[in-house]
Amino acid sequence: MGINDERDIEANMQIGPTDMGFVRIFIESQGVEIPMDFEPDEAEDIAEEIRAAAMAARAVGKKKRR
Repeated sequence: MGINDERDIEANMQIGPTDMGFVRIFIESQGVEIPMDFEPDEAEDIAEEIRAAAMAARAVGKKKRR
């Protein structure tokens, strides 16, 4: 299993602050709940990685449309 392997699985993802000062990414799928807590600096690093991945995905998409 890898990042490019497609799956036919639906999941719900929520992102928000906790009352303890963390950022929580909460994923629920098929009765499984995965709460992941990050310090604010870690969450900002993750956000930067997501932005970079989005930019890379756009570049790939443009190349495939040509």
